[in-house]
Amino acid sequence: MTQLDGVIKPKTKRSKRFLESRAPKLSEDVKTAMIMKGGNTSQTITQALKDIYSLKKPNAVLYKKKNITRPFEDSTSLEFFSKKSDCSLFLFGSHNKKRPNNLIFGRLFDFHVLDMIELGVEKYVSLSDVKTTKCPEGTKPMLAFAGEAFETDNEHRRLKSLLTDFFRGPTVPAVRLAGLEHILHFTALDGKIFMRSYRCLLKKSGCRTPRIELEEIGPSCDFVLRRTHLASDDLYKLAHRQPKALKPKKKKNISHDAFGTKFGRVHMQKQDLSKLQTRKMKGLRKRKGEMAAEEHDEQVPKLAKVEG
Repeated sequence: MTQLDGVIKPKTKRSKRFLESRAPKLSEDVKTAMIMKGGNTSQTITQALKDIYSLKKPNAVLYKKKNITRPFEDSTSLEFFSKKSDCSLFLFGSHNKKRPNNLIFGRLFDFHVLDMIELGVEKYVSLSDVKTTKCPEGTKPMLAFAGEAFETDNEHRRLKSLLTDFFRGPTVPAVRLAGLEHILHFTALDGKIFMRSYRCLLKKSGCRTPRIELEEIGPSCDFVLRRTHLASDDLYKLAHRQPKALKPKKKKNISHDAFGTKFGRVHMQKQDLSKLQTRKMKGLRKRKGEMAAEEHDEQVPKLAKVEG
């Protein structure tokens, strides 16, 4: 590939296909996450990164080598790896005396850090510690958030948006009932965030709707909120802007009520009801005498009264 005036021009068909895959699209591909560890990590953080990678597969890239970087102080290395692997989400794990068992969830916009939130792991139970049947790889999870802080506090609202972006998986037009088998539940309580992972079991209930039971499969984490780096409102709004081609076109004279019923308004010209064809019945036919009287009234001109 050659670069002229800041524009990269491909020389081969392979490089052309590569540039087309990286070019902006109306409907973007599934967001991929890069998972990496810092210069110093603990056994808990290493296992947590592996477990979260198994939940995100195949839409994730796991870096096994250590990366000596500090995202809150210098994010250039993260932006470099993001551009190299075409990832818009990242998870960075580290461990030190000041901030033990540290996880940083973040996302990027235009290969620049949009926002990132630092969470400390106080208690962790890995996938291997729970001896149950796991969900298949690539299962799209259902996300549930409980706690008043997710609706009132600004940092928790951004954390909810970030976790939804991280774990949501691909966008699908329809889901079958048997495919709803993995649940990720986040609870905000007493300044902590509790993450639990469940497998949804469909049991017989004697009717058409099955009885649902939840079985914990791991991993489970108890997080505490630490540092945050949030984007400004203008940049956050810009990152959520949609192209005009994807916005639904507004249809005129169509409205919906509170129950979703569709109403349409039709505009018609004024009708002459005297010429409206109705059903012919014998009882409604005019007699010969009435028809002759109407014709006589039409022929005789009406005289206006003049007072002298």
